[in-house]
Amino acid sequence: MKKLLWCLLMAPFFCAAQSYNIKPLTEGTKTSIRGLSVVSDQVIWVSGSNSSVGKSTDGGITWKWIQPKGYEKVDFRDIEAFDDQNAIIVNAGSPAYILKTSDGGESWTEHYKNTDTAIFLDGAGFWDKNKGIIFGDPINNKLQLLKTTNAGKSWQNITANLKSDLTKGEASFAASGTTIKTLPGGKTWIATGGTVSNIYFSPDYGESWQVFKCPILQGENSTGPFSIDFLNDKIGVAVGGNYLKDKENANNVLLTSDGGKTWQKPVSPVLGYRSGVTYINSKTLIATGTSGTDISADGGSNWKHISNKSFNSVQKAKKGNKVVLAGEKGTVYQLEIAN
Repeated sequence: MKKLLWCLLMAPFFCAAQSYNIKPLTEGTKTSIRGLSVVSDQVIWVSGSNSSVGKSTDGGITWKWIQPKGYEKVDFRDIEAFDDQNAIIVNAGSPAYILKTSDGGESWTEHYKNTDTAIFLDGAGFWDKNKGIIFGDPINNKLQLLKTTNAGKSWQNITANLKSDLTKGEASFAASGTTIKTLPGGKTWIATGGTVSNIYFSPDYGESWQVFKCPILQGENSTGPFSIDFLNDKIGVAVGGNYLKDKENANNVLLTSDGGKTWQKPVSPVLGYRSGVTYINSKTLIATGTSGTDISADGGSNWKHISNKSFNSVQKAKKGNKVVLAGEKGTVYQLEIAN
């Protein structure tokens, strides 16, 4: 009877055992990919250095590479795509641009330009197809905030809505465009790092903000959270570390169950610095970075290292199940999960 009871208790763990593999979709293009937007199991957009934008409409089997004319030297660190025709790209550095395509990347129109030498946009998020937000590093201690309500055709500066000044040396990272997370209904989280790490939360489309401490590795310009994700308005994860010491894993992954107000360390962490993290489902998470990729099958409490291959970004399809990783030299891979 005891043996039977033990088997019944342990069966779910054995049955749920899964194996993970990553397989290449494309690589070899002269671009460092950081922007990633997986619209569906078929439609994938990426963006990166050398003004490169890539698109696949067949799940990654074939790719079309584009360089928006007039922006050949720009580093597009984030991309937000809505389907196979409509996408928005954001670059890092000055001048700062926000470009939009409505014809699958054949042509791009400029909808924002900022020539301030201090401007540095970090990432974008959309609450729905019309309402979105882009944020950037502080200028005069103020986090830069831009908002659109017409699908990116125009952008309003809402920096004044955030009353708190940032600490000297506090900024964000554009390693994957994912130090910002938006959920339908106007909820927004932005993570900062460097000398100090905070989570800036808005419940109402960026109109008002709260500030929460994020106790991840911090204190140097190269440390802090490099990616966040939220399953819902309570459950979330933050990963990062020190990108100059990418194999160290001291305090580089945290979990929250109260919307970012407080954070806790997992039982076992990821293996090194990570610049991308995403929920595959309520239990399964994947985190990646230049020193490899890790999987958690228990909501982020314990992590298993599955690959040493370098990536910058990871994302699950907005509509579908495909999980895509992207990184240096035009590398795009797909996660495979087998029971």
